[in-house]
Amino acid sequence: MGALFGKSSKKTAPSRITEQDKAVLQLKQQRDRLKQYQKRIELQLENDRQLAKKCLQQGRKDRAKLLLRKKKYQESLLTNADKQLENLEKLAADLEFAQVEMKVLDGLKQGNAALKKVHDMLDINEVEKIMDETREGIEKQQEIDAILTDVLTTEDEEDVLAELDALEAEEQAVNLPSVPSEELPAAAEEEADEEEKEQTKATKTASSNAKKVLVEA
Repeated sequence: MGALFGKSSKKTAPSRITEQDKAVLQLKQQRDRLKQYQKRIELQLENDRQLAKKCLQQGRKDRAKLLLRKKKYQESLLTNADKQLENLEKLAADLEFAQVEMKVLDGLKQGNAALKKVHDMLDINEVEKIMDETREGIEKQQEIDAILTDVLTTEDEEDVLAELDALEAEEQAVNLPSVPSEELPAAAEEEADEEEKEQTKATKTASSNAKKVLVEA
């Protein structure tokens, strides 16, 4: 029974519309109504002017004068409406800008809080200690470099450079493509043909020399 008549336990989500939003909305609605009122006044002014002109044509001067007085009064109302409209627009713009400023200030507040947390995590003494250790490490490395430089003579430096060049040459040799040790079939065949031609030429030369000897004998 309590569940039936009791209040629902489900909570409604909080509205994102602020009082400032409602105020801006009301101002804009009032501005729109005022603009509609201005349009009606402007139409009425034109109608009164045309009626006054028609009354003059009909010889009803008093009626025309009355219409023009009415027109003049409505013109003053229109002027007042313009001023009110200007005030409404200015107030709405001021409210909207104030909302922007509030969001900016809220963002700055959150940023400052986050920055404060970071600063709380960083201890000045710890930071100085880290910087001192870093500085000492750099100075120690510089001292080691200076000692090594003083120990090595000019000849040692030349040997180091020569060894470095040798290592680079070995590295380049490893990266070069390997040359096949065996001759290609076509090249071997051409070489065999050349040898055969040389042997044939030598045989002919020997035979010719032998014939010359026999002839001379």
